[in-house]
Amino acid sequence: MTEQSAMDLFPDHKTSIKGEPVRIVFQNSENGYTVMIVKINETNEPISEKEITMVGFFPAVHLYETYQFAGKLKTHPRYGQQYEVESYRKLLPKSKSGVISYLSGDLFPGIGKKTAEAIVDELGENAISEILNDPSCLSRVPKLDEAKSTMITGTLLKNEGLEKILIGLSDLGFGSQLAMKIYQAYGNESLEVIQDNPYQLIQDIEGIGFQRADELAAGLGISGNHPSRIQAAYLYWLNERAMNDGHVFMPEEETIAEVRQLLTSTEEISEDDLIRELDTLEKDGNLVRDDDHLYLPQLFFAEKGIITGIQKLIEQEPEDEYSESEFLEALGKVEDKLTMQYAESQQCAIREAIQSSIMILTGGPGTGKTTVIRGIVEVYAELNSYSLDPKDYDDDHPYPILLVAPTGRAAKRMKESTGLPAVTIHRLLGWNGGAGYAHDEDNPIEGSLLIVDEMSMVDIWLANQLLKSLPEEMKMVIVGDEDQLPSVGPGQVLSDLIQSEAIPVIRLTDIFRQAQGSSIIELAHEIKEGKLTDLTEPKKDRRFFTCHQNQVVDLICKVSAAAEKKGYHPKDIQVLAPIYRGNAGIERINVALQELFNPPDEQKRELTYGDHLFRVHDKVLQLVNNPDEQVFNGDIGEISAIFKAKETTDKEDTVIVTFDSIEVKYLKHDLNQLTLAYCCSIHKAQGSEFPIVILPIVKGYHRMLKRNLIYTAVTRSKDSLVLCGDEQAFIQAVSRNDVDRRNSSLAVKIRERLHLIPEPAEDPETNQDEKVEK
Repeated sequence: MTEQSAMDLFPDHKTSIKGEPVRIVFQNSENGYTVMIVKINETNEPISEKEITMVGFFPAVHLYETYQFAGKLKTHPRYGQQYEVESYRKLLPKSKSGVISYLSGDLFPGIGKKTAEAIVDELGENAISEILNDPSCLSRVPKLDEAKSTMITGTLLKNEGLEKILIGLSDLGFGSQLAMKIYQAYGNESLEVIQDNPYQLIQDIEGIGFQRADELAAGLGISGNHPSRIQAAYLYWLNERAMNDGHVFMPEEETIAEVRQLLTSTEEISEDDLIRELDTLEKDGNLVRDDDHLYLPQLFFAEKGIITGIQKLIEQEPEDEYSESEFLEALGKVEDKLTMQYAESQQCAIREAIQSSIMILTGGPGTGKTTVIRGIVEVYAELNSYSLDPKDYDDDHPYPILLVAPTGRAAKRMKESTGLPAVTIHRLLGWNGGAGYAHDEDNPIEGSLLIVDEMSMVDIWLANQLLKSLPEEMKMVIVGDEDQLPSVGPGQVLSDLIQSEAIPVIRLTDIFRQAQGSSIIELAHEIKEGKLTDLTEPKKDRRFFTCHQNQVVDLICKVSAAAEKKGYHPKDIQVLAPIYRGNAGIERINVALQELFNPPDEQKRELTYGDHLFRVHDKVLQLVNNPDEQVFNGDIGEISAIFKAKETTDKEDTVIVTFDSIEVKYLKHDLNQLTLAYCCSIHKAQGSEFPIVILPIVKGYHRMLKRNLIYTAVTRSKDSLVLCGDEQAFIQAVSRNDVDRRNSSLAVKIRERLHLIPEPAEDPETNQDEKVEK
């Protein structure tokens, strides 16, 4: 390719820049995001400077080479004028001096200026094209050995291949960021994959939905009732309903109607075409049809696995049976040890857990679930002569009683409240990211009693993995609050298990002494029942401040500042909100609280990543599971140090975050795993408790305001609760108990498997003679 004028390469762009990168400020090796200084050779942009900072996604950019960039100028609030690149192409040099400079550059190690001159002298100014067309031409260059010839050819072919793919993707309408994601997924086969089935991008590339893939397919001649198009629409729609709405299956009739609407643009798709491709998907194993229910295969088999696991637990013969006198004797010893006396309902729960192979314990805040968990463990250990000291166990003799929760914070809370070891479900099962789980039916976990807390947060996939990893004769106690938000992932496992009526369920309803003076717990139970008293009446542990939506952030800052003056640390003060964007959203609140709790200081280092500014001592939230470092989605930590690249052996800036006693290192490109945590979503707060919770509720949140959301938020508060915003919005949210029931067959199928489906009710008008005949 020869050099061209600034406008020739990008006819769709009114402006572009031709120039040479002279310094890489930052580059993410994983996704190609780059900040660099470019020397401007030619442009029609209104730029007076000779250099400009460019930002964009450049998987392979080299200093002092000439590129053509198309994008737009923008002004960063902190870093000033920048050029945001949307697409780019490398321009190979056409002059003799340019080719010599190129071949003797950093891209070709071991090739000096003299060797480059020898190549150009022999092959001419079109040397690069000559080599690409016929690599053997390098044999004509005097004193150029085979190793260097191979390296030159390989480098040119590699870069030309990448350039061709990126140019091809750009021609298909993909910007640099998406093009890089596609190249990372498919490599040199990127264009072939797209040509073969553009809808594959929906499954593999984040940020590409059906509409974008459909537009691409239309450009490739795939449109109308093409089989690939219809099948992709089915899979896309079912996946969206699972991941966005939590449905395990969708009704066939509704699915067909919605897919037809998704596909219909300029022409109608016939019912026959839709049913034909539905049958094909089922035949090929890409979809499961169960009566009139349509499942993605992984969801169908997860549901089936849970049913098998529950049946196995219910039908297993108990290894040990204890008489009532043995139970009462053990209970008495535990009460003496803990200097307490269990209420009748708590005794009932402990007895059921000891006697049953599986049991569910549920109840609202203050009803003593944690006390019962401790009682179950203590009584079970007493009956089996188990020590509860972890020091008495090793790899050959593992701890017999396992306490787990779905998140790190929930496990930590369980450990603190019971005084016993507790871990996440992922850690118990040996999850190691892409490699899967260490434990399954072929390699079960070890132990004799498993207690799972916060089960409402467990989705259908994790529940299946846990159940199939249980060994023979293990007892299982499931603990959770059925009135809280369901899992983020598909399913409603806790609710379904309760509704199946196949498992003993103990509901704790009494509020015990330690909780009776808490107006927070009283409010939680009022919310649960949908019967609110006066919200605005000040309580010793609860306040409500009325304000408009545009005043919410200022009020939160004032309340937080007052709490800090009273001696509370920022980690003790947690703001919860239901949405991220807007003038009362999580992002806006986080920025304001960062300035309040952790303002800029010459002694504090800080680092910008995208739109986020991180500073030493910031409170941060982990957004994804990272099993290698034993930190998980929802864990909260504090930035303890920031190091610049030149101060370490790493090529990138580094951030150190402390999670309790664990220190985790993040290179700059890893910072998409973190966000500020002064304010977080109510979903992210599930399984946690905080000394002070500040909960804004305004009408601008209306789409999210429902009873179970408010209930979950209020029950995160341990000592003090501050409500602020619109009282009427709060009342309306509590009145909305239209919980979006998720499509799930789990409860019904458990009953069917265990033959618990009741006989149809008889018609009272039917006479005895008719009954005999039937």
